[in-house]
Amino acid sequence: MAGPLLTAAQRTALLANGQRTARGEDIDPKPVVKLFMPDGPGTWLLTELDPDQPTRAFGLCDTGLGSPELGYVCLVELAALRGRLGLPLERDRHFVADRLLYTYATEARCTGRIGA
Repeated sequence: MAGPLLTAAQRTALLANGQRTARGEDIDPKPVVKLFMPDGPGTWLLTELDPDQPTRAFGLCDTGLGSPELGYVCLVELAALRGRLGLPLERDRHFVADRLLYTYATEARCTGRIGA
C-alpha cells in the first residue's frame, strides 16, 4: 500500500528550496524526493515547492514518452494519477540523490529517461 507522496521532512526541505528560489537565488539542489508509477513509465525527481502554492512542485518530470524535462507539476494531480493496473503514484523510500538536479536532467535528456 502506498503512503503519502511526501514525508514531513521532505515537505520542509522542498519548501526551503522554494523559498530560496522565491528570494531570487539561483539554486541547483539535489532532488529531495523521487516519485514513480509502479505500473507505468512515469518518474518525477522533485527539488522544491512553491511557498505561495505548496501543491506546486518543481523538478525533473518524465512521463515515459522519451523526453524528460524540467518543470512544474501539481501534487494534487500527481496523487490522482493511476497506472495501467490502477495503482497510485509512490514515493521511492530508498532514493537518496547523489547528484544535482541539473546533472540528472542532462543525463535524462541524453538517455530519454530518468535513470535515478
